[in-house]
Amino acid sequence: MLLDVQNLSVAFRGQTVVRDVSFSVAPGQTVALVGESGSGKSVTALSCLKLLGPGGGNPAGRIVLDGVEVLNAPAAELQRLRGGVAGMVFQEPMTSLNPLHSIGRQVAEAVTLHRPLRGAALRARVIALLERAGLPEPAKRLDAFPHQLSGGQRQRVMIAAALANDPKLLIADEPTTALDVTIQAQILELLDGLKRQLNMAMLLITHDLSIVRRHADHVVVMRHGAVVEQGPAAEVLGNPQHDYTKMLLATEPRGRPAPVAPGAPVLLEAEDIKVHFPIRRGLLRRQVGEVRAVDGVSFALREGETLGLVGESGSGKTTLGLSVLQLERGEGSVRFEGRPIQGLSRAGLRPLRARMQVVFQDPYGSLSPRMSVGEIVAEGLAVHEPGLNRAQREARVNAVLQEVGLDPATAHRYPHEFSGGQRQRVAIARALVLEPRLLVLDEPTSALDVSVQAQVVELLRGLQARRRLAYLFISHDLRVVRAMAHRIMVLKGGKVVESGDAEAVLRAPREAYTQALMRAAFDL
Repeated sequence: MLLDVQNLSVAFRGQTVVRDVSFSVAPGQTVALVGESGSGKSVTALSCLKLLGPGGGNPAGRIVLDGVEVLNAPAAELQRLRGGVAGMVFQEPMTSLNPLHSIGRQVAEAVTLHRPLRGAALRARVIALLERAGLPEPAKRLDAFPHQLSGGQRQRVMIAAALANDPKLLIADEPTTALDVTIQAQILELLDGLKRQLNMAMLLITHDLSIVRRHADHVVVMRHGAVVEQGPAAEVLGNPQHDYTKMLLATEPRGRPAPVAPGAPVLLEAEDIKVHFPIRRGLLRRQVGEVRAVDGVSFALREGETLGLVGESGSGKTTLGLSVLQLERGEGSVRFEGRPIQGLSRAGLRPLRARMQVVFQDPYGSLSPRMSVGEIVAEGLAVHEPGLNRAQREARVNAVLQEVGLDPATAHRYPHEFSGGQRQRVAIARALVLEPRLLVLDEPTSALDVSVQAQVVELLRGLQARRRLAYLFISHDLRVVRAMAHRIMVLKGGKVVESGDAEAVLRAPREAYTQALMRAAFDL
């Protein structure tokens, strides 16, 4: 066996987070570690290269990688294993790539840790690695910084660095999280091709069972730090034995939203929306062109209706959502509740803000870490309903926390004390406490476990039915869009390429671009 893990246990500050985990990876094999957040998948993977650091305590058990006892290996041997025998692709490349160094320098660093290359030979090796990882025009991008690349391009840089020394094993920790479906498919196809080309084994950490079904040979299901089931992927997914595995397979978002009430009034109308960003170059920063982020988009949204905005990164989905909320400057006509709002001043928009709210993609980034959950949810009330006394504000906060499925007794806690799904519920509560009529939901289930996604979808559908809310639902996850949207609008390059009834678009897409999105989403 290339990697053999026996009875691995890991504790943090006296609390056991991984217990008695055993599995093995053979050369050329793909083994998937599957489970929800907190199941111990990433801790197990990091332990395989002894990367937990001093805070990870002393992992117990036995890990053998390429014939070396990892947990007892000296520092020099560990350095040889890390990158030389096993490469690692982390979940979020923007945080694992150094923002101050060019991508060429970072890939070169991965090479020189194990190979004495310099000058032209090193440059050629870096270009070859980036080309192998599918980065377009790598020679022209060596001096680019991570923030200048898209999410999929950053992930390709991480893959290039991980493969710098042709490792025998690639550990990929959620390598497609929060990427567009087409980019996900490209990254997974790339990894499969590299695996065959290099006869490389892969340890794949994921919560997406559709990826496991298509790309894994063997699956290890983890829950609360322990293995509950493992075996050949087709066998485990086709005939699961453990209740937890059955739950994971059954909990992807399903069902349809409640139908829109006959005669429901139009709440939001957008006509010929355009948002163009100037491209400036040179010492004087003269405009040499423009990016047409949104280019002539029109739609109407009724009370109690969900319009799903889908498309790849850069298609204009989020920019369109921010533009109709007047959070991004643009051209065109926007009417809310029958009133023109395009071009209104901040003072003119303030009375409308309570009735049109937004829930952002990353709740951890949009919730202040210095405020308690109760303070975060109540903040809007202080701005829009200053006449409420403290008791009234607390009553409103407690009621909305309960409505989104959170215990009001937890209002004193801070965002970092909640899971990702719970933080998303806090973000929804913050928007709902003002009793809006319109919610712009920007990737509200991105990077959540499938079971948590299903819970958030159920929550949003229930809130819509009770409050007759209108949703502008932005997502790259077409499974979630199918469960949420009454109508779908497909964007590409700022333009609408297809729109219509959600089921009609999903079942029989007319445009080639929409068809490619569907293939990528449902054939992962």
